[in-house]
Amino acid sequence: MSLVVLLLLAGLALSWLKRRWIARLFVGSALLLLFVCCFTTFGYVLITPLEQRFERPSEPAQVDGIVVLGGGMDGEVNSVRRGYELNRSGDRYVEALRLAIRHPGARIVIAGGPAALVQQEPEALAGKRFFEAFGVAPERILTDDQSRNTEENARFAKQLAGATDGQTWLLVTSAFHMPRAVGLFRKADFAVVPWPADYLASGAEGLGIKPDQSTENISVSSLALREWAGLLGYYLTGRIDEVLPGP
Repeated sequence: MSLVVLLLLAGLALSWLKRRWIARLFVGSALLLLFVCCFTTFGYVLITPLEQRFERPSEPAQVDGIVVLGGGMDGEVNSVRRGYELNRSGDRYVEALRLAIRHPGARIVIAGGPAALVQQEPEALAGKRFFEAFGVAPERILTDDQSRNTEENARFAKQLAGATDGQTWLLVTSAFHMPRAVGLFRKADFAVVPWPADYLASGAEGLGIKPDQSTENISVSSLALREWAGLLGYYLTGRIDEVLPGP
């Protein structure tokens, strides 16, 4: 975790400056945070309110369109192999595919441009190959291969969808990401039905020791901390109207 590394580096620097008691405080804080994130259910407890904010509703009889947000593809692999390898958030695409098969008249908007810091193929192109490989007609698929964040996902998806009053569009993304995504789609004035997928917590975890799967524990903790920080940052900068958008 970046915060742990920063605390350790600060502690090291302070030890060279002979500020030893402050250095120990920074190092101790880093080790405590590392322990909590690696060997407890801290991350799951933190991510549960995000995942439970929007319950998946009953499936509508008529679905006019499906927006699936990027983040579920392994961009590095797909950029070279031109495939559609899924990453840990790949359930977004699996659920969107299920919906596309059940609603053959629905259009599909894949919102996912290139990674911001590296040269990779836009995720939307791999997503298009994924749907076509399972028999979804190419004319149903609309690709946003320019957006680099969720705010742009919402704006560009609205332009591509051309949704009209009375239509039903589903928004598919990871459950922990849904509050921020919904806030941004509301800001873009694109009415969507939240359809969360890719759950990481059961919702029944209490705070306690979880010594197994330390790498998974720290991954969930990092995602949860980043998402809460993103919600706060987006609210403070006016990009969403609530710290935690809800139904």
